[in-house]
Amino acid sequence: MTQIILGLDPGTAATGYGVVVTNDVTTRHIAHGCITTSSKTEMAQRLNTIAKELRSIIREYKPNIVAVEDIYFCKNVSTAIVVAQARGVLLQIVATAKLPVRHYTPLQVKQALTGHGRADKKQIQKMVKMVLGMKNVPKPDDAADALAVAITCAHSSKLESHIR
Repeated sequence: MTQIILGLDPGTAATGYGVVVTNDVTTRHIAHGCITTSSKTEMAQRLNTIAKELRSIIREYKPNIVAVEDIYFCKNVSTAIVVAQARGVLLQIVATAKLPVRHYTPLQVKQALTGHGRADKKQIQKMVKMVLGMKNVPKPDDAADALAVAITCAHSSKLESHIR
């Protein structure tokens, strides 16, 4: 079964997105980029911008499923709270669009792409490039992370369909 997967890497300064199409055999790159907001803009307006841009991305690419990276912060609680606000906006827009959503921890993404949970960013980016057959590592980093989340969802979906 062919699926269009929208991967999201939440953030207030930059929310990465990556769109892939997958079937039982291959996963291909469709698009990637970032929704960016200025730190000089009031938080409510930044969150509104993220919401509007995500609605537009969903309208353009018509995903069947959305994969969102979970938040993981050991040290900086205030950063985690701000990112959680952006993540909440993403989930609300996805729910309004009536799309199924999957959640993946950074550890799950690293394991899905490299086979181990201690992979660094460069290793993940190289695997994204390889899995999607891209000529270059996708930029910016937030978009590459979103593609990694989408690939993780694609691999998980394939496994689930084989189990069924």
